[in-house]
Amino acid sequence: MSADAVCAPIALRAEESAVAADVSAQGTENTAKKKQELPRRAAAFVQIGAALLWLPQAGLLSIAVGYIAAGNGIADILWLAFGVLAIGVMRALVDAAGNRMAFGAARTTLSALREQSVAALANRSPLDPSRTASGEAASILTEQAEAVVPYLARFRPARLKATVIPLAILLCVLSLSWAVAIVLLIAAPLIPIFMALIGWRAKAASEAQLVEMGSMNAFLLDRLRGLATIRSLDAVDLTARRLRADAESLRTRTMAVLRIAFLSSAVLELFAALGVAMVAVYVGFHLLGQLDFGTWSGRLTLNEGLFILLLAPAFFEPLRELSSVWHDRAAGEAALDALRQLANDGMQLPGQQHREKQELRTIPEAADASAIHIRGLTFRYAGNDLPIFEDLDLDISAGEHVALLGPSGSGKSTLLALIAGLAPIENGRITIAGQSMTSAAAFKQRNKIAWIGQRSHIFAGTVAANVSLGHPHVNAGAVASALKQAALENVANARGKASIGEGGSGLSGGEALRLALARAAADPDASLILADEPTAHLDSETARDIAGRLFTLALGKTLVIATHDPALAARAHRIIDLRSDFSKESV
Repeated sequence: MSADAVCAPIALRAEESAVAADVSAQGTENTAKKKQELPRRAAAFVQIGAALLWLPQAGLLSIAVGYIAAGNGIADILWLAFGVLAIGVMRALVDAAGNRMAFGAARTTLSALREQSVAALANRSPLDPSRTASGEAASILTEQAEAVVPYLARFRPARLKATVIPLAILLCVLSLSWAVAIVLLIAAPLIPIFMALIGWRAKAASEAQLVEMGSMNAFLLDRLRGLATIRSLDAVDLTARRLRADAESLRTRTMAVLRIAFLSSAVLELFAALGVAMVAVYVGFHLLGQLDFGTWSGRLTLNEGLFILLLAPAFFEPLRELSSVWHDRAAGEAALDALRQLANDGMQLPGQQHREKQELRTIPEAADASAIHIRGLTFRYAGNDLPIFEDLDLDISAGEHVALLGPSGSGKSTLLALIAGLAPIENGRITIAGQSMTSAAAFKQRNKIAWIGQRSHIFAGTVAANVSLGHPHVNAGAVASALKQAALENVANARGKASIGEGGSGLSGGEALRLALARAAADPDASLILADEPTAHLDSETARDIAGRLFTLALGKTLVIATHDPALAARAHRIIDLRSDFSKESV
């Protein structure tokens, strides 16, 4: 029985399990969102409770003043003073607890959003043209994302307080005077209307500021990576002028956001002051007997008048608080949008979303564990009408060494990436050992693939750490053997525990490529090696040495090489010329 026949039912079951896992994951995600929302709502209601404690406190204060005006002694108001003090202490403690809960819940939510965004970036295909630049992504995840905390911890509770507390105060005032209630009803709606008009402009300004910040960070990171090239081309002054212009643009946009924030505060203070002044004028003239309307029966007493006057500023206080954090809304929503953009699905790595389940699932190995079968492959990049491949069929036997020849743009690197399962295909099927690279089995299959690129990323760390990459199954003996196979033991010994710079600073191009070879040699599970232009940009002597070590490393394994080098291709078992649409093959 063939390997395809053995593994096909298993792959089918894996794909069915993947569909079930997607449905389950959606339900789990909704449940997680609800759990995140509950602490924030609880914190907001605790803050509302603290603010509403002002109602009994104001009532006790007005009664105490009335007692004093009536000529009562200090002894008659001690219980009132004690009540005011007790409620004040309770109000402060409850409000502090609510703020602490709000900031804790906001920080938890931000951590979850960052995890989702990082996971989405890790699951994005390197072939995705819409993938966010690394500098911009870093800016969003670190600087811009922090704007989410004040938005969730201050603006959202303030918005809820501005809805509930004025309504509660309005009901208290309405029970005493319908005229004061009408004054408050007229003054209050003008504030959110003007704030909304200003807020739309503030959000647009904040979004523009965040975009400018992300672009500047991406530009700066790109220039830092190419600093040596900039110096060699004598472009330091040009780069400095560009950075200066970007900084000036960011300053201008930041000042625009601040101007709008101050404008919103000025609008609120104006209408709040007018509202409190109108209430004070009415109550004053009413108590003096100049106005005999506005109450349900008779005249307001001194206690009732003072109670209304104490509640009038508190009526506008939630709106004033909302105005002070209004700019948090603009910055927070812009940051949330940026995080959601990072967390967008985009072009996904096949099988990556089932990584944890796949690590636990056992899939029987086929006899041709590294055989590649491609049937009806069609692939095109997003926004490109012309396909890179269309109805492509290709078979590579286990242990075969194949070289892909063709000019730049013919699809050599793309075909390697598709074989590695780094991007979903439009039509067709790619199987390795009978397992589809578009199914849940793709993650497990990628663990058995060694990738040697033109510029493999080198992390800041020792040579040995860059070979093992933290894999627990790669021990010190495997690292030493791999360094010997790649002729890097002298470099490793010379450096010892000294770190290599991020991106491989301190290593030559040939040494960096040898490090990629060592990574492949150290992985005992790698039965398939994909090499993308391994000898590009190397001198002839180094290229011959790298080629020899690559084919030695690939003995007994399947090797697929994308190359422009005819001498390297000639060492393969088979050459596929992509320029002739696979019609020209030679052994």
